[in-house]
Amino acid sequence: MDTIETIRNEWIGQAERPSARPTHVRRFMRVVRSLSMWIARLLERRRSRLALLEMTDEQLKDIGVSRCAAHREGLRPFWD
Repeated sequence: MDTIETIRNEWIGQAERPSARPTHVRRFMRVVRSLSMWIARLLERRRSRLALLEMTDEQLKDIGVSRCAAHREGLRPFWD
């Protein structure tokens, strides 16, 4: 039973140990992750605006958007 407890305690110790990466690397990875998420949101916004332009009048009526409002929203830049 001592061997199992030793192995288990080693695993727990590894999980509690702070990351071996230096602080600047973790900060850089956080910035890269944040930037990629921001770009993904911009692209998704653009895709949804383009989808508005492709909808029929019946589909727009179902979601409560006029053709004029859909056109105005669809032509907005992705960063806006």
